[in-house]
Amino acid sequence: MLTMKPGALFSRIVRSALCAFLGAVITSSPIGAKADEKPTIVLVHGAMTDSSSWFGVVGELQAKGYRVVAAANPLRSLKSDAQYVSELVRSIKTPVVLVGHSYGGSVITNAANGNSNVKALVYVAAFAPDEGESAFDLIGKFPGSVLGSALAPPVPLAGGANDLYVDPTKFKEPFAADVSDTQVKLMAATIRPVTDAALREASGSPAWKSIPSWFVYGSGDKSIPPAAHAFMASRAGSKRTAVISGASHVVMVSHPGEVAVVIEESAVSASK
Repeated sequence: MLTMKPGALFSRIVRSALCAFLGAVITSSPIGAKADEKPTIVLVHGAMTDSSSWFGVVGELQAKGYRVVAAANPLRSLKSDAQYVSELVRSIKTPVVLVGHSYGGSVITNAANGNSNVKALVYVAAFAPDEGESAFDLIGKFPGSVLGSALAPPVPLAGGANDLYVDPTKFKEPFAADVSDTQVKLMAATIRPVTDAALREASGSPAWKSIPSWFVYGSGDKSIPPAAHAFMASRAGSKRTAVISGASHVVMVSHPGEVAVVIEESAVSASK
């Protein structure tokens, strides 16, 4: 009769239990689900925010039966951020609608390249750079942004880059003029900094030249001027451009329903 030492037996039991657990997780995971009639919606937040900025939109889309993944954008460099999102998208086994807010638009513009499952791009008050353009290039292309005057002193990082923050006392005007003061305080206290290097980094080949795109932004955006949004949407050949009257830069926070409608429209198109 084969005997086994207690320590080896315990290790074998743990390994078996772990394998069973991982198998269950992978089988039930929406990221690994088989393709069906609805694409997966991947949301990419921008600078000075985090994935919680999508809460309202996530709720709207989930209520309509969509699988939603809100990516944690690292905000370190455009190339590495895009690679991070690209790898996430590559792991998804369904068609994907890739959605970006603000700097997240620059990220999806690059992350979609090489991922054949990305069927639509949605720019939510977002940058849609052409090859060689940076976020800083686009924000300075048209007058109207007050973001620069709201920045706090940069925080130097090892390697020469700087982390950029918005002064919490000045957060409302450039970002969230149509959001309640209570929510603005919460958003300002949870700022995710972006490096100046990421905002200055030139974009690669734009995915919007080969993938259908949709745009939605607010006419009251004081971070990225509405004229810049209109220019980028026209240049990208936007399938539909929704302009929400008076909405701020965080249009997905103040008008989640309207933003979700545009995303769903792109998802329906992607399913055809």
